[in-house]
Amino acid sequence: MFIAVRDLRFARGRFALLGTVIALMTLMVVLLTGLTAGLGAASVSAVAALPVDGISFQRPTDGQQVSFATSSLPAEAVATVAAQPGVTAAWPLGVSTTRLQADGGATTVTLIGGDPELYPALRHGQAPTGAEVALTTDLAEAQSVSVGDTVAVGGQRVRVAAVVATTSFNHLPVVYTPISTWHDLARTDAITAVASTRDDAASAAADPTGMTTVSRDQAFTAVGGYASEQGSLNLMRGLLLAVSALVVGAFFTVWTMQRGTDLAVVRALGGSRGYLLRDALTQAGIVLLVGAAVGAGAAAGLGAVAARVVPFVLNATTVGTPLAAMVVVGALGAAFSVRRVSTVDPLTALGAAR
Repeated sequence: MFIAVRDLRFARGRFALLGTVIALMTLMVVLLTGLTAGLGAASVSAVAALPVDGISFQRPTDGQQVSFATSSLPAEAVATVAAQPGVTAAWPLGVSTTRLQADGGATTVTLIGGDPELYPALRHGQAPTGAEVALTTDLAEAQSVSVGDTVAVGGQRVRVAAVVATTSFNHLPVVYTPISTWHDLARTDAITAVASTRDDAASAAADPTGMTTVSRDQAFTAVGGYASEQGSLNLMRGLLLAVSALVVGAFFTVWTMQRGTDLAVVRALGGSRGYLLRDALTQAGIVLLVGAAVGAGAAAGLGAVAARVVPFVLNATTVGTPLAAMVVVGALGAAFSVRRVSTVDPLTALGAAR
């Protein structure tokens, strides 16, 4: 590490510039990762909170995907799904968009009808029955509503029976209600889908006629815009990582060429190729770790502020994963660029320097 540390001290301006670039790239990747996770949760957290294994939708036409927005099944579909081999329980699921009016104002919400067993954890009150609803914590706070109050949902007055854990669907707050009340508020006799729990044998069972069953996580793509939103954000993350690898690789390629004479002298004095390669990679690793750590720390601070106003997830995964990815792709770029260190011929290099 002697040469690596000496070079870092000698050319500290250059390495500081590279470290700043790495820090900025890491900052962008971490922020984009947190935003991706936050937007994903804002779109499908209500689906992710369902304690089920599979969701059965109306079978789409050729070339189309299952969708909560277009699926419509008869109420008898619940019994049909429940009768399938391997299905241990099945519940109706209704999903629609409506308006909630309370003293705190009006807002657009996603109304989800189903069995109380499908609701997220109750925070206050008891599971709604009849003309009652359960509001999520954030929605209740935003509308200044508590258990026992009356609100208007879809133009009809209903009582708030409970406050449950915060979820959202398609970037809208969620209101939960029994399926019978959902039929009244959505003004339909049909249901959107059938949620079910299954054992291992259910995976081999054929779908009932006119239905397509997917796992709960696969049902995320049935939420409008989720797949395209996540695909676009993940593409940007991938491009940032690729650019980072190219930037680090280009820098160390030029740096290795500039110090070719010095490396030739070390080889002539008996330094092995492995020694030079380890020294070069150590140098790259120090710059990467310091730069990425600074960028990730700054991103964590900005993310904590951003989470108050935008959908942003800040945790060990959204910070640690992109940090590790930056270090890995940077190291790969550096390793590719300094590979010529192991092939330095002292006589050739010294002769070229004359």
